[in-house]
Formats: sequence, structure tokens, C-alpha cells
Amino acid sequence: MASPLILLAPAIAMAMGLPEVRAESGAMFGLAALISAVAAPTVGFVVSHFARRQRARRRFVIMGAVSSVPVLFFLVFGLLLSE
Repeated sequence: MASPLILLAPAIAMAMGLPEVRAESGAMFGLAALISAVAAPTVGFVVSHFARRQRARRRFVIMGAVSSVPVLFFLVFGLLLSE
């Protein structure tokens, strides 16, 4: 429920005239978002694999595929093509 606020926190800080807060919070929240986008599907898949839950395993594979799209956009447009 707090993710929209967390994602908008750097923009809000910039609008309030606090660029140093924006830089720190943007890096921190960006790293947290990347880690959670990778960790949640991976851990869920591993747990469902050991529990032998076929339907749950399929759901976590789909979750991982959906989560990988924003991560790839971030890596390509944010890091590789930054000018």
C-alpha cells in the first residue's frame, strides 16, 4: 500500500526543493525496489519447488517474468543509455 508513496518520494522531495534528499532517497528506494523485484519471485519459487506445489510454482514464474520487465527497463534506459 505504501509503494506509490515510496516511488513518488524522490519527486516530492525535488518539488519541495530538497535535491540532496532526492538523491539519497532515490538511490535507496531504487535499490530496495530492485532487490524486492528479484528476491520475492525467487524465494517464492524455491519454497514452492521444495513444497512440490505445481500451481504456486507456475505463479511465481509468471511473477518473475512480470517483475523482470521493469528491471530490464531500468537497466537499459537508466544505466546503459544514460547520457
